[in-house]
Amino acid sequence: MKRLTHLDAHGRARMVDVTAKPVTRREAVARGFVSCSKETLDLILEGQVPKGDVLAAARVAGILASKQVHSLIPLCHPLLITGSEVFFTERLHPAVGIAIQARVKTTGQTGAEMEALTAVAAAALTIYDMCKAADKGMVIGDIRLVFKAGGRSGTYRRPGESPPARRE
Repeated sequence: MKRLTHLDAHGRARMVDVTAKPVTRREAVARGFVSCSKETLDLILEGQVPKGDVLAAARVAGILASKQVHSLIPLCHPLLITGSEVFFTERLHPAVGIAIQARVKTTGQTGAEMEALTAVAAAALTIYDMCKAADKGMVIGDIRLVFKAGGRSGTYRRPGESPPARRE
C-alpha cells in the first residue's frame, strides 16, 4: 500500500515539501455530470434561463476555481496554471444532463489533478445555482480524474474512460 504523503511520521497533516522535485510539464483532466430534467436541459441549451448564459458562467467559474485551489483545499500548493479549459456536452441517454470536462496544465513541481477536479466541481455548482429555480432535483456527481501526465508517477488513464477530448 502506498504511503499517504500528506501525513508526517506521527500521522499529522502536513503540506508535502516539493522543494527537491524537478519542474516538469503537467496536465490533468477531470470529468463530472449534472443530471437534470429534459425541460431544464432545453432551457440551458436554448439560452432561456433567466439568470443568463449558464454554460458561459459555468465555464468561467471552472477556470477561476482551477486557479484558486490552494485557497480552498488546505494542503494544496499554489500553482502557476499555464492553461485551463472547461467544456460541456449535453447528454440525453442514459441520463439527461450536462457532461463537464476540465483540462488544466502547469509547469511545476506538483500536479494539477486537484485543479482539474475543482474546476469540474465549480462548473457543476454554477449550473446548479443558475438553474435551481427551475429544477431543484438536479444531481451533481461522477466527478473523477480521467487523465494525468507529468511528474514522477508519469501518465495515468482511468480504465474504461474514453480519451480526454480536446477543444481548440
